[in-house]
Formats: sequence, structure tokens, C-alpha cells
Amino acid sequence: MSRTLVTYATNYGTTEETASFIAAQLRDAGHEVELVPATRVTDLSSYDAVVLGGPLYMGRWHREARRFVRHHRSALHDVPFAVFALGPLSLDEEAMAGSRGQLDGALAHLEITPDFVTVFGGVADPERLPFPFKRMTKKDARDWDAIHDWAEVVAHRLPYPVRALAGSVHA
Repeated sequence: MSRTLVTYATNYGTTEETASFIAAQLRDAGHEVELVPATRVTDLSSYDAVVLGGPLYMGRWHREARRFVRHHRSALHDVPFAVFALGPLSLDEEAMAGSRGQLDGALAHLEITPDFVTVFGGVADPERLPFPFKRMTKKDARDWDAIHDWAEVVAHRLPYPVRALAGSVHA
């Protein structure tokens, strides 16, 4: 059985919800999964694969997601690695492409090429946000079917060393 770490960076809990959903899909596919906030991960040696999620805020990938990659970069090169980000509050093609470009830029700057990379719609929940954002309209652009489908692809391709066998695959 494959041992997979699903880890996440979040400020308001919506990336944690998404990571939890992905972890459940991986478990359903037969993976042994540990779901842990990125700030609490100290060692990757006991995992066969890693999935990392973090939101994009103001064009930047979450600070703790970037810190996780910097801290564990050499270990991440040795295991199958999947990344997701929560991005725009709209699923229109231009917004999604812009967020994907921001995530790809962050990953390039961190000098890491995950096996799987995707962006899902983001969330604005005024009940979870500080002032002055409390006046925003509530919006959840996550497409749970797309998240399910991505998790299913990742589940069936992990823990195989995709990069070592066929180069990088972006699903």
C-alpha cells in the first residue's frame, strides 16, 4: 500500500477542506493517507508520494506552501509530487489561465517541477475573512467534480515515479 502525504497551506480553511476531499479520494483508491498542515511537516522520508495545496493570494502562492517546497526540495525530487492551488473566484478561461501562470511562475522560482499541477477555483467567504473583506460577496468557485477527477487521476498514477519514467506530466 502506498503511503501518501496530503499537506496544505491555508489562512481561512478552504484549502484544508479541498485537501481533505483529495485525501478522501486517495484513500478510496487504496492509498494510506496522512493529512497534515504544511507547517507541521518535518520529514518526508516515510512517504511514497506528496500532494501539496495552497491558495493564490494577490498573485502569489501561499507563503507556507513556498516555504514547504524550499525546506523539502531535495526530498520532493525523489518522490512523486502533486501540487494544487485555489485561485480565481471565476472559472472563466482567462482567470484560470492567469492563476495557472502565477502558480507555474512560483514553482519555476522554487526550482521544482511536480508530476501533477492544477488550479481550482477559489473561495471568498466573508465570515472567515478579516475587515475590510467582511463586506465581500460570498463566492465559492471550486468545481468539486473537477477536484474529484484530478484526485482520481493522481490516485491512480501515484506512487509511480512519473518524472523518472516519462518526464513531467501536468494533469
